[in-house]
Amino acid sequence: DMAAGMANGKAWFKVPAAIKFVLKNKPQDWVSGKDIILHIIGMIGVDGALYKSMEFMGNGLKHLTMDDRFTMANMAIEAGAKNGIFMVDDITLDYVKEHSTKEYKVYEPDSDAVYDEVYEIDLSQIKPTVAFPHLPDNTRTIDNVGDIEIDQVVIGSCTNGRLGDLRVAAKILKGKKVKKGVRVIVFPGTQNIYLQALKEGIIAELVEAGAVVSTPTCGPCLGGHMGILAKGERAVSTTNRNFVGRMGHPESEIYLASPAVAAASALTGKISDPRAI
Repeated sequence: DMAAGMANGKAWFKVPAAIKFVLKNKPQDWVSGKDIILHIIGMIGVDGALYKSMEFMGNGLKHLTMDDRFTMANMAIEAGAKNGIFMVDDITLDYVKEHSTKEYKVYEPDSDAVYDEVYEIDLSQIKPTVAFPHLPDNTRTIDNVGDIEIDQVVIGSCTNGRLGDLRVAAKILKGKKVKKGVRVIVFPGTQNIYLQALKEGIIAELVEAGAVVSTPTCGPCLGGHMGILAKGERAVSTTNRNFVGRMGHPESEIYLASPAVAAASALTGKISDPRAI
């Protein structure tokens, strides 16, 4: 494939089949795109959309921010998908106009589009959701988590390091202190996000609560640096994968969750419901 690309300037891709997800109604408070995509992955499995296109549409889209959508598209591959696509709406167009001056073209499904499967998702019924070790489809709602103490909280990464994510974390942590003995590490997704968070006072609020804020980096998400887990340690992380050894020692545990759940857990030292903070 590499040689063919170098010789011809082209790459070969198989056109994927599609799965339609019709999102309906408005999510509950403290339920975000991360909870929605974890719910979906838990429902269809880590191979439920293998080499397929996950296409999201429905009246529920109007209740999802671009940050929510980015997180869901980011984690489509955790269900085996080739991509995650959202129907274009006014929220999308406003974002494009704010961030680009280039001409754009809107693509929509054909009227006779064929889908391998169609799922209806009632967003109002989704609760804060956590993926237990060691797969993203090993999900439980927050009220079925139990009493699980943690050593570390990671907020950020390409999955949940956007400005909206940091705002949510700061809203929960502002004026409070993280649980003694719990490490809280925040990774803004980009330098621009970091700078805007500084201007809004978000970084100061996080640091005053006891978090460590890093420059944008993958950090511990792939077992690289700054937050590697030791043997027997547990982390609540807003990243996208919780495989064995993903963030450090193979006998450590990673629980995937939203920024709201992660921030709430930082305060209590155990996996916690943000609605109860």
